[in-house]
Amino acid sequence: MPWPLRQFDAAIVDLDGTLVDTLGDFVEALQRMLRDLPKPFADFTVTHPLVERMVGKGSENLIKSLLAHVDAAQTATNSVALYEQAWARYQVHYQAINGDFSAVYPGAREGLQQWQAAGLRLVCVTNKPTAFANTLLRHKGLDGFFLHVVGGDAVARKKPDPMPLLLACTLLGTVPARTLMVGDSSNDAQAARAAGCPVLLVSYGYNHGEPIAAVDADAYTDTLNALHWAD
Repeated sequence: MPWPLRQFDAAIVDLDGTLVDTLGDFVEALQRMLRDLPKPFADFTVTHPLVERMVGKGSENLIKSLLAHVDAAQTATNSVALYEQAWARYQVHYQAINGDFSAVYPGAREGLQQWQAAGLRLVCVTNKPTAFANTLLRHKGLDGFFLHVVGGDAVARKKPDPMPLLLACTLLGTVPARTLMVGDSSNDAQAARAAGCPVLLVSYGYNHGEPIAAVDADAYTDTLNALHWAD
């Protein structure tokens, strides 16, 4: 897929599902969190397919979705105290295992190296809390590629709202039309369209259980190092 390099000044890159397969981290942290809660939550087994459908809209939404799934009758999940307890335990457990059960996707590191060598300025934009994102990037040796990291707690509204992408463009000093959004889900595509950024989606990752080809995007790729820049 050749794209004119002169078309872009920078790229905004998503983290979970685009650069790093973090499902294992989510599953482990959520499982430990549930064990700290009363029944029926403590007895529930968290699976990868379940988390894959729920992930992508921030940790708060992930936890609320899981609690609601476990307690389908809504007998306990309406409790603010329960959510606050779950959120507190999740933060402790995720911080303890962040990056231990995850892996960089094939071609992701090489893709970043190619883009950096081509002169593109890079910023990581994720719905993950900024501290967790920075730790994960360091853990996987990816932190050196990015001029900035914009986490879900850096703005008032997360993706699919365009606010994080617009902040990223401001930090980079670029205009959205010349800033490529690279992601793995409809959240990334919707945010890019609303911000005015061109969007590239990877064919792997987490798209709420829906086929990525059905999402409106300018291009798709199987690996990040498969892109070919035309002069």
